Amino acid sequence: MRDFQLPGRSPVFAANGVCATSHPLAAQTAVRILEEGGNAVDAAIAGAVLLGLCEPQSTGLGGDCFALVKLPNKEEIISINGSGRAPAAIDPSRIRASGNSVLNEYKPESVTIPGAVDTFCQLEEDFGKVGLVKVLAPAIKYALEGIPVSPRVGFDWDKSQRVLQGIARQYYLQNGQVPTVGSLFRAPKQAEVLTKISRLGRKGFYEGEVAQDMVDSLRSRGGLHSMEDFASFSSDYTQTIASTYKGYEVIEHPPNGQGAMALLLLNILKNFDLEKLDPFGPERTHIEIEAGKLAMDARNRFVADPDHTPRLDHLLSQNTADQLAGRINMKAVNLDIKKISEAVHKDTVYLTVVDSDRMAVSLIYSIFHGFGSGIASEKYGILFHNRGAGFNLIKGHPNEIGPLKRPMHTIIPAMLKKNNRVIMPFGVMGGQYQAVGHARFLTNMIDFGMDPQSALDGPRSFFEDNISLLEKGYSKTTIEALSELGHKVEIPPSPHGGGQAIMIDYEKGSLLGASDPRKDGCALGY
Repeated sequence: MRDFQLPGRSPVFAANGVCATSHPLAAQTAVRILEEGGNAVDAAIAGAVLLGLCEPQSTGLGGDCFALVKLPNKEEIISINGSGRAPAAIDPSRIRASGNSVLNEYKPESVTIPGAVDTFCQLEEDFGKVGLVKVLAPAIKYALEGIPVSPRVGFDWDKSQRVLQGIARQYYLQNGQVPTVGSLFRAPKQAEVLTKISRLGRKGFYEGEVAQDMVDSLRSRGGLHSMEDFASFSSDYTQTIASTYKGYEVIEHPPNGQGAMALLLLNILKNFDLEKLDPFGPERTHIEIEAGKLAMDARNRFVADPDHTPRLDHLLSQNTADQLAGRINMKAVNLDIKKISEAVHKDTVYLTVVDSDRMAVSLIYSIFHGFGSGIASEKYGILFHNRGAGFNLIKGHPNEIGPLKRPMHTIIPAMLKKNNRVIMPFGVMGGQYQAVGHARFLTNMIDFGMDPQSALDGPRSFFEDNISLLEKGYSKTTIEALSELGHKVEIPPSPHGGGQAIMIDYEKGSLLGASDPRKDGCALGY
């Protein structure tokens, strides 16, 4: 139990249903859908779509998503891949011939087909109860009436607004300026798009005038996207991947997401007695940073489009993890980790919902960088992600960009099982950090006995270009000890991601919701 004399946040307890996400209006909307007869899928879609208006710098209709769905009153988990593909006409050799060694993050070459809308429509058709008209009605209302800009959103908006190009500056700025905190952001043209989707399903987005607007807008800037690319896109149901950690089973989404990295990292950490260490001390922090470097290097070698990911079994092998663990030197820092060319991002939203039937949804939804590619469609203002920047241009590499391929993704939803029962959907935002965030969140709980809220609250560390980025919560003693080991310690300009979780207590009949203080959101229930 936390010390009530110190700043902090208690977990949220409810019996019938909970939503935890990064904006309170989205959490409230999801809970209201539950109260009005919807299930966890209905609520998750309603909340997620609204997040595209609450946090337009992080997500939106022009983005991708992944989701895990635990079916009601059973332990079966459905996994769906809502990541988009590169245009059929893309040619990596032509891009290389132009003198580029990496993809331009702010040109149409980095815009893959947005996959989230199809995923939402597919999930609603297969598992929802109340239908798209009801599910999308809250987002349509807020798009017309406006949503006040919250503090963290305003911070991110200001940090990323420079990438907005052309018509996007009219849609996402107010008189050329970043909206001030508390001012209303409206998106009436997106309300029109959402209305079409509510009536026509995916055809309202991937065919007809909305798709034509997106294709024309991309092609006018040199894109190779076609109406056929949009019309033929579909999300795919996939098979989850899993590993065990000290009596728990961790369920992740398979490639092209980096869930395999999270499992590899946990398998590496099994080699160390973390529970004997100070949770925020130098030894645990050193192990986590060094293990994270090794797991990310493995990810960069293998994770790609599902049809092009080689040796997934190698990534998930305990033997592989044990060998990597043996390369961690407790008295030195590994500086020989290959620098990658794929782009880095830190803008994503995560949402989880559990309903009264214990149907659970773990859903993550993103436009990649802050404001994505910075390109918006002319007529409807749909902001395109730049997820294609996750490809590389290395000839023959599994993650080389190619026609209709999906890029390596950083966004990953997850679930935790104990005794063959799902006990917690969870997710951690933060781009490259997400796999490390999954491992840290779980080891905070499993090794150090923290509840989900405390596990999210604690300070985080990460690494970038051989710099160890420690949030402000670490002690001077820890920082000095890491520096003596050889870490170049810096405080990051913004926190490492966010996160949410819902713990299911079957014996007590209650739900425990937790939401990261690094974001503006909360957990709400009824």
